[in-house]
Amino acid sequence: MPELSTYRGKRRADRTPEPVPPDGPLPAGNDDTFVIQEHHARRLHWDFRLERGGVLVSWAVPRGLPQDPKTNHLAVHTEDHPMDYASFAGDIPAGEYGGGKVILWDRGTYETEKWTDREVKVVLHGSRVSGRYVLFQTRDRDWMVHRMDPPADPSWEPLPARVEPMFPVKRSRLPSGAGDWAVEFGWGGLRASGFVDGGILRLAGIDEDDITRRFPEVRPLGPELGSRGAVLDGELIALGRDQRPDTARLGRRAEAESDSVIRRLRRDEPVIFVLYDLLYLDGHTTAGLPYAERRGLLESLALDGPAWQTAPAFPRDQAAAVREAARAQGLPSIVAKRLAAAYQPGRQPDWVAVPL
Repeated sequence: MPELSTYRGKRRADRTPEPVPPDGPLPAGNDDTFVIQEHHARRLHWDFRLERGGVLVSWAVPRGLPQDPKTNHLAVHTEDHPMDYASFAGDIPAGEYGGGKVILWDRGTYETEKWTDREVKVVLHGSRVSGRYVLFQTRDRDWMVHRMDPPADPSWEPLPARVEPMFPVKRSRLPSGAGDWAVEFGWGGLRASGFVDGGILRLAGIDEDDITRRFPEVRPLGPELGSRGAVLDGELIALGRDQRPDTARLGRRAEAESDSVIRRLRRDEPVIFVLYDLLYLDGHTTAGLPYAERRGLLESLALDGPAWQTAPAFPRDQAAAVREAARAQGLPSIVAKRLAAAYQPGRQPDWVAVPL
């Protein structure tokens, strides 16, 4: 039977902004409301709630509802929530149950195709999620959620497992054509791709599919992007005491293997993931877009955190100032990138590196 005693027992109205209804009869409804809340608690997850019998039957979904019918996601069955929770968004104080920011990610109506103690089959009609889903119990509170029909967007593509990076050719001078190129700093760091899916970041190197554990300070970039799927291109750099890139420090970070060494180096020699390209976003590959469009999409994400930042790009006619700034920071080069160029694997003349 639906009930709220477990919910009430975990919350106090004087400590949390969440609705805490008094004892009494449950409201009557149409059993057709759903809500998804993005919950930045100790670990990012999405709370999926379906109205049933006067309460919101709830599951915590660590990676969100899947868009790909080939992929099932874990859904942990949690306590029933009151109907007032369908409109809740806000900050649950630290130290309280579920402490963290709650964002109202989507809401709408649904139709029930099947509802038993072990299986729930519904059709969702939301602004961000729509389609047929089934939740089925696997063990105790652990369920799985599966999308039963194709993605709503027919052009949707799954996040790629790997990308081959694009590299600049080396030249003694920058290309001409002031309106055709942008200029960036050449960082001289460790090339890395960042794959973000369901709020989880995986860092891949040129020769390794997963180097994330060596750079744990970059992991919060995943929750920063929330539900957005993305593939980011850039470099890992380590700064010395003079705040200039330090290749020796970076080498120690790249070679660290033991957890104790990684923890010590994270504290004493932190890294920054410098982002300068975007190869996939929200179900669509962007590599075929011109560099100028990819940069615009990257900048729209406003990624600037304690261990990551979006690298600046400058018009070609500011190259002299960029060169002087790069020299002052001890950088090895500057890089010109053709504004109209697509992203192509390997060393390509549309990217030109000029050593300093």
